[in-house]
Amino acid sequence: MGEIDVGPAGTAPYTWVMITELGHFALILAFVTACFQVVVPLYGAHKRWPGWMAAAEPAATLQFLLTAGAFASLTWAFLTSDFSLKLVTLNSHTAKPLLYKITGVWGNHEGSMLLWVLIVALFGGSVAWFGSNLPPSLKARVLAVQGMIGAAFFAFILFTSNPFLRLAVPPFDGNDLNPLLQDPGLAFHPPFLYLGYVGLSMTFSFAVAALIEGRVDAAWGRWVRPYTLAAWIFLTIGIGLGSWWAYYELGWGGFWFWDPVENASFMPWLIAAALLHSSIVVEKRESLKSWTVLLAIIAFGFSMVGAFITRSGIITSVHAFASDPERGVFLLAILAVFMLGALTLFAARANVMQAKGVFGLVSRESMLVINNILLGVSAFVVFTGTIWPLVAELFFDRKLSVGAPFFNMAFTPFMLLLGLILPVGAMLPWKRANLGRVIRQLRGAFVLAIAIGALAWALQTGRSALGPVGLFLAAWLVSGSAVDLWSRTGRGSGRLARLRRLPRADWGKSVAHGGLGITIAGIAGMMAWSVEDIRVVQPGEAFEVAGFTLSLDNVARVEGPNYISTMGEVSLRRGDSLINTLYPEKRIYPVAGMPTTEAAIDNGFLRDVYVVVGDPQGNGGWAIRTYYKPLANWIWGGAILMAFGGALSLSDRRYRVAAGSHKAAAVGVPAE
Repeated sequence: MGEIDVGPAGTAPYTWVMITELGHFALILAFVTACFQVVVPLYGAHKRWPGWMAAAEPAATLQFLLTAGAFASLTWAFLTSDFSLKLVTLNSHTAKPLLYKITGVWGNHEGSMLLWVLIVALFGGSVAWFGSNLPPSLKARVLAVQGMIGAAFFAFILFTSNPFLRLAVPPFDGNDLNPLLQDPGLAFHPPFLYLGYVGLSMTFSFAVAALIEGRVDAAWGRWVRPYTLAAWIFLTIGIGLGSWWAYYELGWGGFWFWDPVENASFMPWLIAAALLHSSIVVEKRESLKSWTVLLAIIAFGFSMVGAFITRSGIITSVHAFASDPERGVFLLAILAVFMLGALTLFAARANVMQAKGVFGLVSRESMLVINNILLGVSAFVVFTGTIWPLVAELFFDRKLSVGAPFFNMAFTPFMLLLGLILPVGAMLPWKRANLGRVIRQLRGAFVLAIAIGALAWALQTGRSALGPVGLFLAAWLVSGSAVDLWSRTGRGSGRLARLRRLPRADWGKSVAHGGLGITIAGIAGMMAWSVEDIRVVQPGEAFEVAGFTLSLDNVARVEGPNYISTMGEVSLRRGDSLINTLYPEKRIYPVAGMPTTEAAIDNGFLRDVYVVVGDPQGNGGWAIRTYYKPLANWIWGGAILMAFGGALSLSDRRYRVAAGSHKAAAVGVPAE
């Protein structure tokens, strides 16, 4: 990548300095605009003044443009290596590749919070630009609540985390970005994760606005679903990218560590999945109103909990951005104000959320209730395991560690039950259903799943039931999704043509459920049948792992653009056939003074062979760690399918046209 000349001694030309100063000014103006967006539309909606309500739209657009300008100016400072900015000095270096100069913008606390408010403004702007079918008073209130969220975080940035602070004497060069973050997978992980985190602010705004409005109905359920689905899609992609990065970058061969920050993104994903399913019941049957509104509030609450965990200093993690207690207290205050305010309003407006639809014990509504219970309890289990060490230390003065054994034991049963009921629930009709009829339709899928699980059990020797059970559940979900799609094509000839004409939402649901099955298969395969080998290997020596022959051909010193690498050359063979030559690395970044491990992986459809080179040994050999990982790529392939299924559903025209938006009922009349 090309470099941009920054002038002598790390200084920047005057015009470049002015660009960053304009960015700082734009950030302040965006804060003022957010405050205006809160007060004027909210008061206008209360008074039913059309002009004041209409002011929400240009305010939301202006807030986004100003925030985008501030973000662009900070990006420019990183691109030009403007070391007069403290943030650039702490997180960049002239020798860093251009991609990581760009990603350095959000690879730190201050820049990541600027990205946070940019996405808040983006989602608010999306309502202003695409919400023409919303009632004016509801739209004004939604944008006002979104403005409140923006104003709170603008204040947090300006008063505790200003990215535009300057140094009186700029240094010649910067301190570089954390080497662990200088990776393509992690470069794109935070933006997607934030689009999911912050996207849930929109569901919060819709929930609070509906409570103020005094109206929660089927139309509201239709309006909130696209934003929930979009947030869930982005969270799925972000979590998948983070898991993939941990797998190949950290060198330990795992995909999930139950780290508190990993959990902080997983909890909103679970709650968003529950919200997505419960909003369907509100839209179709006008039931579960109070539960759905509560989920919309809690989902964003968990997103703010994630921001608090990563920026308060209460945990130590490679994911943590800051360790300043002042920032933690500020974030905790924001969390408390929004959650207590929303929950108080929720309690006060309980009378407007009475359910209208009734349904039988055996129905799709009942299955969606069970789905929500399982997802909600799963999120509570993760939250308990994440927060309990902190509680134990604060109140009982005990140092505790809650790790993978607890989470695997406490979390897995709920996911197992969820997977079992998912194909059945997806095929049950609304209101009342004949369970026997649905089970008969799924008999073939169940027999296939049992056969695959039994085959896995027969092939393995002396292992646990985890692998066969996981493959059974995966096959059940995938085949059940296929049966669900086929059952919607009716009977007789022309079913394939009707299959192609099915609504995209139906296709999306089946693809997403099938993707979950693929991910479960990958997790089961990796956890049940992985093989690990650690040994000291001399150059030229060969060794066997899981039926493969590996030989360490050479170890050399290689200089990268901003690092020095110890690179191994490992030949991978099966029998006499050379499959691949792998180049595992151990890098040192001189500026940051940190080492990183770069695993070399031979990817396959059914397995990965994963090699890590370690430190030199006294006898001239090298520590080599090798893993055989069955079905590893199915984990991320399933995540891609889940996100793709969500995108298919989001592209359905029915998501873009809010049902009931032109009802004759007066706007703002409380539901009876």
